[in-house]
Amino acid sequence: MGALIPLLVLVSDFYSGQLGANPIQRAEQQTGVLALSLILLSLATTPLRLLAARVNVRLLWPAKVRKTLGLTGAVYAAVHLVIYGLDKGFNPLGLLSDAVKRPYITVGLTALLLLIPLVLTSRKDSVKRLGFERWTRLHRLSYVIAALGVLHFWWSVKKDHTGPLVALVVMLLLFGVRLLLQNRKKARTGTQGGISGD
Repeated sequence: MGALIPLLVLVSDFYSGQLGANPIQRAEQQTGVLALSLILLSLATTPLRLLAARVNVRLLWPAKVRKTLGLTGAVYAAVHLVIYGLDKGFNPLGLLSDAVKRPYITVGLTALLLLIPLVLTSRKDSVKRLGFERWTRLHRLSYVIAALGVLHFWWSVKKDHTGPLVALVVMLLLFGVRLLLQNRKKARTGTQGGISGD
């Protein structure tokens, strides 16, 4: 629930006039950054657990918070889209036109659509229903979503790319650490390397 506090603060700032001259645009930007940050944090939990395991420390909490972070990120992404729609007057044709004309809208909308099956299969019984292998392959989409989110962030910023650059570096570090640790683990067990969806 703590991850929803920024949303409550945002609503409070909106009604108290603390979001500046263009409050809708500011709220849109903040919810987008929050969504991407939470998705990257959810992806950071597995590398953290693997790094801890390499020094013989067993961490249980990363696996427990991973789903919450991912789902909250999805909530912020949905709010981000709703605010964008509000800014466009909730005109579906206008939204589709923007998606066609502007690549950053296209990749952002694609990332949001890819989040839907992950949200729908986030329950524990989904693993049993789909089977662990199929569920794992499906949830590897989280890496694609993160990459699309970073690209959306980069393309949507016109001047200062500091924020998108930080997000890109964090994402590449997470992917690199994850691949390195997992490939070493696969090499020790004599199986093929790759990214696991857990």
